[in-house]
Amino acid sequence: MQVEYVKVAQTLPAKLRRFFARYPPVRGSATGYQDGATFLASSINTSSADPNANHTESTFPPPLLPSDSPNPFKPHKHPETGRWHDPIYSLRRQADLVKLARANGVEELLPYTFKGSEEGRKRREEHGLRVKGTGVGQRVKGKAWERTMKSRLEKRKQAMLGMPTLVQQWKQARLLPMLPT
Repeated sequence: MQVEYVKVAQTLPAKLRRFFARYPPVRGSATGYQDGATFLASSINTSSADPNANHTESTFPPPLLPSDSPNPFKPHKHPETGRWHDPIYSLRRQADLVKLARANGVEELLPYTFKGSEEGRKRREEHGLRVKGTGVGQRVKGKAWERTMKSRLEKRKQAMLGMPTLVQQWKQARLLPMLPT
């Protein structure tokens, strides 16, 4: 099984390999990261004389321990100075990593980010498209010719419907002066 994981890791682009080497995902959490504070609990039986009494067979790969660094996509507060540090990866670089991970099917291993697909879906459901004029009872402003097109077409249609009577009036007006009185 270890060989399979190595093969999968080797097929990833270099950017993703470097990211996962520096920030390995933590198994057992939903997003792979919990702001660097996810701890895996293990029960060790110390009361028994036999050290293997309560030991269960572990499967490969072994669970990864959390890194000491926080989520590289979020700003974090320095524990000693109390000052805030910017995220290690900018929003543009986060988006690039998410796109690469999505293309390679490992997006769920990335830490939480606003650029993730799941977060994007959630925001779209909450806020909609957020384009002016797409809400209920709203209209997009548009250009002046677009805003007046409907009324112009209606005027043109009415003029075309009244055209036969207008032609008759013109013919009558033109013929009347020629007729002898």
